[in-house]
Amino acid sequence: MIKRRKTRPVRIGDISIGENNPIAVQSMTNTDTFDIESTVSQILGLEKAGCDIVRSSIPDLQSALAVKEIRKRINIPLVGDIHFDHELALAAVEYGIDKIRINPGNIGGKARTKEVISTCKKANIPIRIGVNSGSLDRNILAKHNGVTPEAMAESMSEYIDYFLEEDFHNIVLSLKSSDVVKMTEAYRIISSRYDYPLHLGVTEAGSVFTGAVKSAVGLGILLAEGIGDTIRVSLTGDVKKEISAGRTILRSLGYSISGVNLISCPTCARTRVGLENLVEKLEEEFSGMNIGRSINVAVMGCAVNGPGEAREADIGIAGGDGEYLLFKKGVTVRKVAESDVLKVLVDEIGYFGKDE
Repeated sequence: MIKRRKTRPVRIGDISIGENNPIAVQSMTNTDTFDIESTVSQILGLEKAGCDIVRSSIPDLQSALAVKEIRKRINIPLVGDIHFDHELALAAVEYGIDKIRINPGNIGGKARTKEVISTCKKANIPIRIGVNSGSLDRNILAKHNGVTPEAMAESMSEYIDYFLEEDFHNIVLSLKSSDVVKMTEAYRIISSRYDYPLHLGVTEAGSVFTGAVKSAVGLGILLAEGIGDTIRVSLTGDVKKEISAGRTILRSLGYSISGVNLISCPTCARTRVGLENLVEKLEEEFSGMNIGRSINVAVMGCAVNGPGEAREADIGIAGGDGEYLLFKKGVTVRKVAESDVLKVLVDEIGYFGKDE
């Protein structure tokens, strides 16, 4: 059992992170935020995939104005991502944003950061302080001879002081880098200094495959050490895959995540069923299946480890020659023809969720 680092609670809309709250999985829209229909549609798809908190860029006033209507039509907290123009943060708060994300280094300096702090304090809106390795102050870079974990941590500490001067503690911290080693060490340094909740992420991680691997390494290291209160897996591609990757990372470390945890074998010469095709179809089915609890499903290709793994899962199948043996809670149920197995599994999982 992983012992999580104790942090302050921060409420974002109707979700709380930090303290003993579950680790929230986030994503970010890639639509034009002012395109309300497209943005709402994408957020509803993310909700269906299991997203807990969503962030949207607010690059102009038109996007800030759209926040009011978007917020009415979605069910999860909406975070406004602001760069360069602090007035957009003030507008987003006015129109109902649940949280603001700023980097004080590019928002216009200390005075403008404090304007955002004052506005959010009055509205009881939390702020994520985002430090990125690619946007550190020149003086800090010179002092540390480039981008280092210590440079990132010093930059964060400097910004936190702005908030402490205003007695504002409703904050979340993130120190992102595309370099996994620098990112993990920067988070370790900051987690040893402050008890504010941490938003974990590897920025500009890459394609779906590369980005998921890099994020699994970086986030996995920190989460295994009990560091982290909310996560985002940044991927170039379908944003719903960010949620799938994030939830898989949490499941692999033993965190309880509702939905289907699919276990499948890599196949070998003993496999006599089309397991790869079945697993792909099952993943597609499971991504939109609202179960409300965690279910382990084992899909195995042969009789070597198949029956054992299948018995240990809530629901499992072990492949034979053109057919599967179905197990439920360790009990052999019946044989299922390969042509029927997809429907049988989906039905059994649906029944299992209702029974529980």
